[in-house]
Order: sequence, then structure tokens, then C-alpha cells
Amino acid sequence: MKGPVLICGIASESPLAMAIEAAERLGVAHRVIDQRQLAGQDIEAGVRGGQLFARWWNGAESVDLTRCGGAYTRVVPAGMLRNRPTDGREVLHDHYFVDALNAWLEVAPLRVANRLAAGMSNASKPWQAQLIRAAGFATPVSLLTNDPDAVRAFRRRHGRVVFKSASGVRSIVTPLEGALDAQLDRVRALPTLFQAYVPGVNYRVHVIGEQVFCTRIDSDATDYRYAGREGQASAMVADRLPPDLARRCVALTASLGLEMGGIDLKRTPEGEYVCFEVNPSPAYSCFDRESAEAVAEALVIHLSGGARRGNRRQRHPLESAPA
Repeated sequence: MKGPVLICGIASESPLAMAIEAAERLGVAHRVIDQRQLAGQDIEAGVRGGQLFARWWNGAESVDLTRCGGAYTRVVPAGMLRNRPTDGREVLHDHYFVDALNAWLEVAPLRVANRLAAGMSNASKPWQAQLIRAAGFATPVSLLTNDPDAVRAFRRRHGRVVFKSASGVRSIVTPLEGALDAQLDRVRALPTLFQAYVPGVNYRVHVIGEQVFCTRIDSDATDYRYAGREGQASAMVADRLPPDLARRCVALTASLGLEMGGIDLKRTPEGEYVCFEVNPSPAYSCFDRESAEAVAEALVIHLSGGARRGNRRQRHPLESAPA
């Protein structure tokens, strides 16, 4: 029998909170390591007698983590946690705890959504774009540069251009126009990713194992996540992908070594689907509530050992069926 699902991170953060609620609703056994409650907790992980071991102490309770059936982690680096401790001993404790937990999750023989190594492609958007193209998806025409003249030539060739961070650090997709155009020489200080603008309809696809859930975003904003900054609105509704596209999304996620992925697509007026990136730690709770609840349920079932690749199961009503 599979052990409990380990859920790690900030328990009040909505993706974790929805996963915890889903586990409780479905009766899936689970344990929660809340980063905001590490005082009074400890962890030890390593190799003993040729075997991996990991034990977590929560007050007087002792838990053998090797008995867990799967893990969902959104652990924040200890130094980036808001309202983190300032006492030197507490700081060292929290850093050790997070490092030991992450190290064990990297090698633990269980399903993990997601291991840090598997998510590293998202730390370099140009690198990940190569992997996305290798999986058969179209990607935006892009230029990574700190040369203002190269950017100007790129814009003359492609017309409307947007720019964003080339790393995994969140940034706002912004049009290159107006006052920003006049400040283009500042790019010399920071290589930036420029892309030919892709018109069309945005889709966020969440893949859990072989399950695919799709949200369509109707918005005229350049970056629908920040539509209000542009004086625009955005509407999110559950949708379904064509079966062949759903299959390719599953294959892309698996090729990156991910159990869970958030794929950003855009359907052009010509009907082509262009892929922008695959997020290895997607904030699925930010999209339509109906799809988010389905993703949370699929995630905890998948990590508990259900819906294994190739096994027959009942399909969720909102799920896009792969071909």
C-alpha cells in the first residue's frame, strides 16, 4: 500500500492549500511540512548501510519520510522567505532543513512534482525553447542580446516586438514601444529576451502525468496576468485541446522529466499553436476555479500512486483526451 503524499512549502500559499484541501476531500493520506512552522521541527537525510534514509521530527512526532508515496513541493529557498527569522541559530536551522529536504527529494525513489533538476530548463528560456522545438512545438522568433542595434534590426524585421526576462525569474511581458524604445541603450547592462509578437488566443495547459487540463484566456492585454496594468480585462474559462495537441503536451512534459507542468500556448489566427514556455512549478490556482480544483485533485491522486502511466482510469469531465 502506498504511503502518504508529502506536501512541502508554505501551506497557506494557494497552490499548496488547494492540494491539501483536495487530499482531505478525496481521503488521500498526506503529511504537510509548512515552511512557516519550522521552529520545533528537524530533519535528517542521507545514506546508511547503502540505503537512503530521511526522518522528519515535528515536535514529539517522528516520521519516516521514505514511507511516503509521493511528494508535491513548492519549497522556497530559506533566504527568500518573507518574514524569515533573524536569530542566527534559527537562520542556520531553516537553511539546513530546506537544503536537506531538497537534497532528499532529488533522489528519493518516489514521484516528486517536481524535482529541482527537472525544473532547471525553465531557468533559461532560450535553452528551454530548444527543448520545446525538439518536442515538435513552434516557438516565437526570439533574440537574446545586450546590443541595442541588434534589437533595432530585429524590430525592423518583425514589426511588433515584446521583451521579458531570459531566466526563470518572473517578469512582465512588455511591448517595446514609446518611452521604453527611447531607453533601449540600457539593454547593454542586461542581456534581455526579445520576441516577435504572436497574435492570438492564450491557453494555459496543466499536465499531471497523462492528464491534461486547459484554460482559455480571453484578453487583449500583452500579458494577461497583469491585464489591469494595461487597462484591460481578462476572462478565464475551462476549455479542451485537440487530442493530438493534448498528447504532445503530455509528451513534452515527460521529456523534461516533470510530473507536473504549466504550458503556455497561443493559438494564432491561422490555427497554429505556439509554445512559450513550460513552468515546472505552476501557480495553477490563479486560473479558473473549476480547472484549478480538477488539477489539485489529479495531482494528489497521481502522487499517491493513482493514474499511473498506462493504467486505465475514469477520465475527468474537464480533461482534454490525448490522442
